Amino acid sequence: MRNVDLVIIGGGPAGMCAAVSAYNAGVENILILERDSHLGGILQQCIHNGFGLHRYKEELTGPEYAFRCEAELRKLPVEVQCNTMVTDISPEKMITAMSSERGIEKIGAKAIILAMGCRERSKGALNIPGTRPSGIFSAGTAQKYVNMMGYMPGKNVVILGSGDIGLIMARRMTLEGARVHAVCEVMPYSGGLARNIQQCLNDFDIPLYLSHTVTEIHGEHRIEGVTISEVDEKMKPIQGTERFIECDTLLLSVGLIPENELSRSAGLNLDSVTKGCFVDQNRETEIEGVFACGNVLHVHDLADFVSEEGEIAGESAALYIRNELKKSMHVPVVTDGKIRYSVPQIVTDNTKNIRLYYRAGAVFSDVKVNVLADGVVVNSVKKKKLVPGEMQYIELKANSVSENTAEIKVCIDKE
Repeated sequence: MRNVDLVIIGGGPAGMCAAVSAYNAGVENILILERDSHLGGILQQCIHNGFGLHRYKEELTGPEYAFRCEAELRKLPVEVQCNTMVTDISPEKMITAMSSERGIEKIGAKAIILAMGCRERSKGALNIPGTRPSGIFSAGTAQKYVNMMGYMPGKNVVILGSGDIGLIMARRMTLEGARVHAVCEVMPYSGGLARNIQQCLNDFDIPLYLSHTVTEIHGEHRIEGVTISEVDEKMKPIQGTERFIECDTLLLSVGLIPENELSRSAGLNLDSVTKGCFVDQNRETEIEGVFACGNVLHVHDLADFVSEEGEIAGESAALYIRNELKKSMHVPVVTDGKIRYSVPQIVTDNTKNIRLYYRAGAVFSDVKVNVLADGVVVNSVKKKKLVPGEMQYIELKANSVSENTAEIKVCIDKE
């Protein structure tokens, strides 16, 4: 067994930026535990550009963005332990980890930052009728095959789900010589960024079928085709709208889920909407000294915001270790239903401006997003358009709430 000041679980952009931030804030004994053989997380396989516009003011690929984060980290005496799987976290901040090099070890920490990222939903969560032939992949798995291993999953492709990974893989498969027959989205709007719809679908004449889903998979050994159908407002297939598409590959881009098995083992409750922990503006969870950031907290659309959240968690962990983390209140943050969720969910100190990150639950045009403190508007921002695929934020101004405030609400009103 050994003891360190700060353990960061996960070596993606959130974990790396958290380590740099914590070190710069005065924590010198830091350990990063990463289950992969290299730092960088999912960015290693994201060879498309579009990263870093906010943080580095230039357009980078995923590996380039990860390299920038790692270069900052490697300048500091932060211990990095790759090929290490964390199997348990106790509420007392005792970590159980195992690796081929060190075996099973116990690590005690003064503070822990959770930065495990997220994973894709699988076919088993969809209940699509049909057999289980080869040729069905999650979009992220196909991305790894093509970009890192040099394998082509297939030549005639249908993609279910219009999340960003699915949109990007529609373009990637096309560039590698495959034909993408359709991208089907069960919702009446796309779940991806507007720029990805334009650059990955429209620029390559790939059709996007909104309010459509795959209702049957055909084929025994290898997938031979799928039946797609239009759905009604209750997401139920409409009889008579069935259409067969011949294909040898089905890619699933049907959502991401934060990797929170370790959070549960530590006794943390999870938000039913974000599937991540409940946190305050410092990204501290319900257990003192345990922080969460990045995609393990809520799924982001930009790595820049993941890094920013890592920095918040790192600086906060440093303050906690020095017993300087301010907590003068406990005010819950709620939404109106039109907004699906807001992070953080709790405000414990309002002496500085706080960014409240949120996602709309549907498409809205010409609206105002308001922050209310016990029914009184304390900030308001006009928005020409809000879509679920793009995360937004609004400031909670410093000293706009007090310890007597019962509730902070983020809501949408007509302009």
